[in-house]
Amino acid sequence: MKSEELLKEYHLLTASLIEKHLSISCMESCTGGLIGMLLSDAEGASEVVPGGVFTYSNEEKIKNGVDATVIEKFGVYSVETAEAMATAVRKKFDTDIGIGITGSMGRIDPANPDSKPGEVCVGIDCQGKPISRKLILSDAPRLDQRLEVASEIEKLIRQVI
Repeated sequence: MKSEELLKEYHLLTASLIEKHLSISCMESCTGGLIGMLLSDAEGASEVVPGGVFTYSNEEKIKNGVDATVIEKFGVYSVETAEAMATAVRKKFDTDIGIGITGSMGRIDPANPDSKPGEVCVGIDCQGKPISRKLILSDAPRLDQRLEVASEIEKLIRQVI
Protein backbone atom coordinates (compact mmCIF):
# COMPACT_ATOMS: atom_id res chain seq x y z
CA MET A 1 0.00 0.00 0.00
CA LYS A 2 1.32 3.45 -0.89
CA SER A 3 2.05 5.80 1.98
CA GLU A 4 -0.63 8.28 0.82
CA GLU A 5 -3.28 5.54 0.83
CA LEU A 6 -2.13 4.32 4.24
CA LEU A 7 -2.31 7.83 5.69
CA LYS A 8 -5.86 8.17 4.36
CA GLU A 9 -6.83 4.85 5.99
CA TYR A 10 -5.37 6.03 9.31
CA HIS A 11 -7.26 9.32 9.05
CA LEU A 12 -10.47 7.31 8.65
CA LEU A 13 -9.46 5.03 11.53
CA THR A 14 -8.77 7.98 13.84
CA ALA A 15 -12.11 9.52 12.86
CA SER A 16 -13.79 6.23 13.76
CA LEU A 17 -12.02 6.15 17.14
CA ILE A 18 -13.20 9.72 17.81
CA GLU A 19 -16.76 8.82 16.84
CA LYS A 20 -16.72 5.77 19.13
CA HIS A 21 -14.97 7.66 21.97
CA LEU A 22 -12.15 5.07 22.07
CA SER A 23 -8.71 6.23 23.12
CA ILE A 24 -5.50 4.58 21.88
CA SER A 25 -1.80 4.55 22.71
CA CYS A 26 1.25 2.75 21.30
CA MET A 27 4.49 1.26 22.54
CA GLU A 28 6.58 0.84 19.43
CA SER A 29 9.97 -0.67 18.84
CA CYS A 30 10.86 -1.60 15.25
CA THR A 31 8.30 0.77 13.71
CA GLY A 32 10.05 3.72 15.34
CA GLY A 33 6.92 5.68 16.22
CA LEU A 34 5.30 5.39 12.79
CA ILE A 35 1.96 4.08 14.14
CA GLY A 36 1.69 6.93 16.63
CA MET A 37 2.48 9.41 13.87
CA LEU A 38 -0.19 7.92 11.59
CA LEU A 39 -2.83 7.86 14.33
CA SER A 40 -2.10 11.42 15.42
CA ASP A 41 -1.98 12.97 11.95
CA ALA A 42 -5.75 13.35 11.60
CA GLU A 43 -7.69 16.41 12.68
CA GLY A 44 -8.97 15.96 16.24
CA ALA A 45 -6.58 13.12 17.07
CA SER A 46 -5.71 14.68 20.43
CA GLU A 47 -9.19 13.60 21.61
CA VAL A 48 -8.22 9.93 21.40
CA VAL A 49 -4.40 9.76 21.24
CA PRO A 50 -2.95 11.01 24.54
CA GLY A 51 0.55 9.68 23.86
CA GLY A 52 2.81 6.77 23.20
CA VAL A 53 6.38 5.57 23.65
CA PHE A 54 9.20 4.44 21.42
CA THR A 55 11.15 1.71 23.24
CA TYR A 56 13.94 0.30 21.14
CA SER A 57 15.86 -1.30 24.00
CA ASN A 58 14.70 -4.02 26.37
CA GLU A 59 15.49 -1.74 29.30
CA GLU A 60 13.13 0.96 28.04
CA LYS A 61 10.34 -1.58 27.55
CA ILE A 62 10.81 -2.63 31.18
CA LYS A 63 10.98 1.01 32.41
CA ASN A 64 7.66 1.58 30.63
CA GLY A 65 5.84 -1.27 32.32
CA VAL A 66 6.74 -4.52 30.53
CA ASP A 67 7.48 -7.27 33.05
CA ALA A 68 11.14 -8.30 32.67
CA THR A 69 10.21 -11.94 33.22
CA VAL A 70 8.08 -11.89 30.03
CA ILE A 71 11.12 -10.81 28.01
CA GLU A 72 13.35 -13.31 29.80
CA LYS A 73 10.93 -16.21 29.36
CA PHE A 74 9.65 -15.61 25.80
CA GLY A 75 12.26 -13.28 24.28
CA VAL A 76 11.80 -9.67 23.30
CA TYR A 77 10.67 -10.68 19.80
CA SER A 78 7.60 -12.65 20.81
CA VAL A 79 3.83 -12.26 20.72
CA GLU A 80 3.88 -12.45 24.52
CA THR A 81 6.16 -9.42 24.73
CA ALA A 82 4.06 -7.56 22.13
CA GLU A 83 0.95 -8.22 24.24
CA ALA A 84 2.77 -7.11 27.40
CA MET A 85 3.81 -3.90 25.62
CA ALA A 86 0.21 -3.28 24.53
CA THR A 87 -1.11 -3.79 28.04
CA ALA A 88 1.64 -1.67 29.63
CA VAL A 89 1.06 1.29 27.31
CA ARG A 90 -2.74 1.03 27.66
CA LYS A 91 -2.32 1.26 31.44
CA LYS A 92 0.37 3.98 31.28
CA PHE A 93 -1.86 6.30 29.25
CA ASP A 94 -5.18 4.99 30.60
CA THR A 95 -6.53 4.29 27.11
CA ASP A 96 -9.13 1.87 25.80
CA ILE A 97 -6.68 0.36 23.31
CA GLY A 98 -2.96 -0.27 23.59
CA ILE A 99 -0.70 -1.37 20.76
CA GLY A 100 2.65 -3.12 21.21
CA ILE A 101 5.06 -3.75 18.35
CA THR A 102 8.37 -5.60 18.52
CA GLY A 103 10.45 -7.31 15.90
CA SER A 104 13.51 -7.28 13.74
CA MET A 105 13.90 -5.71 10.34
CA GLY A 106 16.92 -6.04 8.13
CA ARG A 107 19.45 -7.81 10.34
CA ILE A 108 19.90 -9.93 13.43
CA ASP A 109 19.91 -7.83 16.59
CA PRO A 110 23.27 -8.42 18.34
CA ALA A 111 21.70 -7.60 21.73
CA ASN A 112 18.95 -10.21 21.22
CA PRO A 113 20.15 -13.34 19.42
CA ASP A 114 16.57 -14.66 19.14
CA SER A 115 15.81 -12.03 16.49
CA LYS A 116 14.69 -13.19 13.06
CA PRO A 117 14.89 -10.45 10.43
CA GLY A 118 11.54 -9.92 8.78
CA GLU A 119 9.47 -11.12 11.76
CA VAL A 120 7.39 -8.64 13.71
CA CYS A 121 5.05 -9.36 16.60
CA VAL A 122 2.05 -7.14 17.23
CA GLY A 123 -0.12 -7.04 20.33
CA ILE A 124 -3.36 -5.13 20.72
CA ASP A 125 -5.00 -4.81 24.12
CA CYS A 126 -8.58 -3.59 23.72
CA GLN A 127 -10.09 -2.87 27.12
CA GLY A 128 -8.12 -5.64 28.80
CA LYS A 129 -8.60 -8.26 26.06
CA PRO A 130 -5.27 -8.82 24.31
CA ILE A 131 -4.81 -10.30 20.84
CA SER A 132 -1.56 -10.81 19.01
CA ARG A 133 -0.15 -11.73 15.63
CA LYS A 134 3.22 -12.63 14.23
CA LEU A 135 3.83 -10.98 10.87
CA ILE A 136 6.27 -12.29 8.28
CA LEU A 137 7.32 -9.33 6.17
CA SER A 138 8.26 -9.16 2.52
CA ASP A 139 11.90 -8.84 1.58
CA ALA A 140 11.74 -5.09 1.07
CA PRO A 141 13.58 -1.99 2.27
CA ARG A 142 13.08 -1.09 5.93
CA LEU A 143 10.63 1.77 5.31
CA ASP A 144 8.48 -0.47 3.13
CA GLN A 145 8.47 -3.10 5.88
CA ARG A 146 7.38 -0.47 8.41
CA LEU A 147 4.55 0.58 6.11
CA GLU A 148 3.59 -3.09 5.71
CA VAL A 149 3.36 -3.46 9.51
CA ALA A 150 1.33 -0.23 9.75
CA SER A 151 -1.14 -1.55 7.20
CA GLU A 152 -1.62 -4.78 9.14
CA ILE A 153 -2.06 -2.90 12.42
CA GLU A 154 -4.73 -0.67 10.90
CA LYS A 155 -6.66 -3.79 9.87
CA LEU A 156 -6.27 -5.37 13.33
CA ILE A 157 -7.47 -2.24 15.13
CA ARG A 158 -10.57 -2.18 12.93
CA GLN A 159 -11.28 -5.78 13.97
CA VAL A 160 -11.36 -4.87 17.66
CA ILE A 161 -13.28 -1.60 17.58
